[in-house]
Amino acid sequence: MIREVIVTTRSIEGEPHIAPMGATVIEGGYLLQPFRPSRTLTNLATTRIAVVNFTDDVRIFAGCVVGRRVAVDVRRANNIDCPRLADALSHDEVTVERMEDDPQRPRFFCKTYFSDGHKRFEGLNRAKAAVLEAAVLVSRLSLLPDEKVDQEMAYLAIAVEKTAGPEELEAWGWMIEAIDEHRRQRAS
Repeated sequence: MIREVIVTTRSIEGEPHIAPMGATVIEGGYLLQPFRPSRTLTNLATTRIAVVNFTDDVRIFAGCVVGRRVAVDVRRANNIDCPRLADALSHDEVTVERMEDDPQRPRFFCKTYFSDGHKRFEGLNRAKAAVLEAAVLVSRLSLLPDEKVDQEMAYLAIAVEKTAGPEELEAWGWMIEAIDEHRRQRAS
């Protein structure tokens, strides 16, 4: 099972980094597979720690994908020297047990060291899932034909129109802007 999460890491110098990622649930922890090159990959390889943050704020996912950093507060995790999202619903602190190298996506097998819950999960609306799917599409615009992107976005728009709140509408707008900008740049 893959869970869409925000992974927080830190550099050797202590600089926090926030990245959306699909974390594969494995016995005792997670398999993280950041793409090469990435700050998450470098941070995991050097510090061997991370925090898997569970949040329902889709603006964080969308903002990371389109380079629009939303104001995200971090604080030190409970038991490891790594940042976590201050407003996460919950978080798992993990340590890298082993790494398998790969030219595209090295695999980091992480053990959950500590888990903590912070806020009650209020449930999902379909717009949150639609924005997450749109963020995945946007992250792959150079790989997908326009027709596929347009079909998927038209379908996802139905859920956004029916169930979105202000946060989801804001993030959805960023996805539309990113697609338009990608096509403008490609055309020029």
